[in-house]
Amino acid sequence: MDEVARGPGGDGGPGSADEGWRPIEAGVLTLRRLLLACWLGPLALAGAVLPPVLGAPLWALLALPVLAGGGWGWWALERNWLSWGYLERDDDLLINRGVLWRQLTVVPYGRMQLVEVTSGPLERRFGLARLQLHTAAAATDATIPGLAPAEAERLRDRLTELGEARSAGL
Repeated sequence: MDEVARGPGGDGGPGSADEGWRPIEAGVLTLRRLLLACWLGPLALAGAVLPPVLGAPLWALLALPVLAGGGWGWWALERNWLSWGYLERDDDLLINRGVLWRQLTVVPYGRMQLVEVTSGPLERRFGLARLQLHTAAAATDATIPGLAPAEAERLRDRLTELGEARSAGL
């Protein structure tokens, strides 16, 4: 199988180095799991504690679906994290993602108009940055979340350099 078809999460394992695919940082998984716990934890706690306090202990079972959803979300977040990867080729950048619906985005270097690195407060706390690529066509804008800031800046500089060198007359 060629490297594009396999990609991260393919037969060669997530982001195998021998394929050239680069995975995103593990801090993304930690951040997303923390957000999941922050949203579902208080809901499960309220569902388990409030009914007995209000005199209806059987209603505390309502916390079980919330806990089950949290367990499924914990697993699903890891699967999603493993599916992300990017590959720098001679003429374009490939971004692969998705578990059920796999999506491969191909961004030709000559079509890039803007490459930006952003990092929100939580991303900075976890040492992460997001690279966003803008092209002439709005449908081909692409994002790579969960990069180390140094890697995001390196990639931004390299993509900008390649974009200028291969400019398609825009």
